[in-house]
Amino acid sequence: MIHNEWLTKETIRTVTCKHTDAEKFLVSNVLTEGKTYEVKNETEEFLFVVDNTGKVGGFYKTYFE
Repeated sequence: MIHNEWLTKETIRTVTCKHTDAEKFLVSNVLTEGKTYEVKNETEEFLFVVDNTGKVGGFYKTYFE
């Protein structure tokens, strides 16, 4: 269960949120446009970042620069 340790894991890099316009999901509650976030894990399609709630959440890479 590696995902249980992501919050305390070393940050891979930082990314900036470029938009919160989602077709299907409501992400404006947990991401702020223009804010920088710490990346804790990355897959081919998703970035797992520490969001505005203080927890690690998975988001499509299209939201970030």
